Amino acid sequence: MKKLRFAMNPAVGVAAPHRNPPRNADNAGVTRRQFVKLAVATSVAVAAGPRVWAAETKNEMPYRTLGRTGEKVSAIGLGGYHIGVPKDEPEGILIIRSAIDRGINFMDNCWDYHDGGSEIRMGKALRDGYRDKVFLMTKIDGRSKMAAARQIDECLQRLQTDHIDLMQHHEIIRLEDPDRIFAAGGAHEALLEARKAGKIRYVGFTGHKDPLVHLRMLEIAADHQFHFDAVQMPLNVMDAHFRSFEHKVLPVLVKEEIGVLGMKSMGSAAIPRSNTATAIECLHYAMNLPTSTVITGIDSMKILGQAFEAARTFKPMGEKETSALLARTAEAAASGRYEQFKTTERFDGTARNPQWLG
Repeated sequence: MKKLRFAMNPAVGVAAPHRNPPRNADNAGVTRRQFVKLAVATSVAVAAGPRVWAAETKNEMPYRTLGRTGEKVSAIGLGGYHIGVPKDEPEGILIIRSAIDRGINFMDNCWDYHDGGSEIRMGKALRDGYRDKVFLMTKIDGRSKMAAARQIDECLQRLQTDHIDLMQHHEIIRLEDPDRIFAAGGAHEALLEARKAGKIRYVGFTGHKDPLVHLRMLEIAADHQFHFDAVQMPLNVMDAHFRSFEHKVLPVLVKEEIGVLGMKSMGSAAIPRSNTATAIECLHYAMNLPTSTVITGIDSMKILGQAFEAARTFKPMGEKETSALLARTAEAAASGRYEQFKTTERFDGTARNPQWLG
């Protein structure tokens, strides 16, 4: 089996990505045949041992490189859904600005979070010079060109900005989603036009259901000679045991130098309740993978403090430590009951609201 290639950073003794390789946004992808060979050749675990992106640290927060883009993003990202949870808007704005002041620069959001409320709240928080301090990401649900274009413009308006740093196709959870997006008149045409117009800078996709759907999205993109800048997916101590994105998708992203956005490090709060891993251990495990950022939900100043505690105390985990943590979570993880985003429709917003797809 072909081994993944890492560049070693002797100063920190951990794996670092190759910096700024030549990039052609529309022709950088591998061919369909090459992609299939790549997926087979690299279907191995990346987590074992201290193989994490080399990071530079400012104040409390490590920063990592987002794939081949060269962008520096905080190792912890602020989740957009949870920022819409506090009932008082000023509290949500305070959380966002406090996160930025302390070093979190990766902002996550989505067109559909709280019916646009999360984007509106974040847009207000990013006034007064805060927009220039962050790498702003949001997502759209539209599968047609018309729906996607409309949602992109609504995102820009709500976030009060003239451009989005990273726009992602959201909830790629069905095997047909990639076909619809890349079809003639599909959503991807809208993203390409928006990028050409300067409305967005980079393009990615997200999903939480099954690694096979992610692999198909990457395969269809390769068939269209398109190279994604980032991919978002669940990465946690239980995913390693059940329908694993870590084992099946992560190696492909590393090989293709696509930015890795980890989410659901705590299984939407379910994993700590299993009493097999603490919240800090969950964040550390996801940070120990070759993630560019680990997006975590923060709906209070207390949880914000927890995120910074995880960043401050993170050290690369050795193989023995990683294996012990995985052994502790194996039995609870076996059936997927703590990852219901994979096994139920509870987290599938577009399943409950098919009109969003267009």
